[in-house]
Amino acid sequence: MANFANLLKSEISRIARKEIRAETQLLKKASAQYRSEIAALKRRLADQERLLSRLRKNNRSTAPPAPAADSPKLRFRSEGFASLRKKLGVSAAEMGQLVGVSAQTIYHWEKGVSKPRSSQLAEIAAVRKLGKREVSARLSQA
Repeated sequence: MANFANLLKSEISRIARKEIRAETQLLKKASAQYRSEIAALKRRLADQERLLSRLRKNNRSTAPPAPAADSPKLRFRSEGFASLRKKLGVSAAEMGQLVGVSAQTIYHWEKGVSKPRSSQLAEIAAVRKLGKREVSARLSQA
């Protein structure tokens, strides 16, 4: 009787292993298919991002910036801004107080590293209309 029980146990475990192997094969196939689909989606995403980047680059270079309708056209030249500061006889920190930015920003504008925003251009235009006395009066108020 013990021999029959051992044979039955071994047959049940053999059939169970066979069933488990079949199930795991299905899972392995599905997993491999999902991995390949994910890789394909990643490739498509990378292609789309490259295309989007290229379109943005082309759009930026071909389309001129649209000027604001209500604001007057204000131009900025770094050399002109530096000469304005020297003409008024103020330091970069004082010019920054007048315009509402830091002294480091003034240096960057004068060197041409960066350019002021449109709101800052309006402040620069207002300072440009002032004389030395008015500038010193504004600085003493601040």
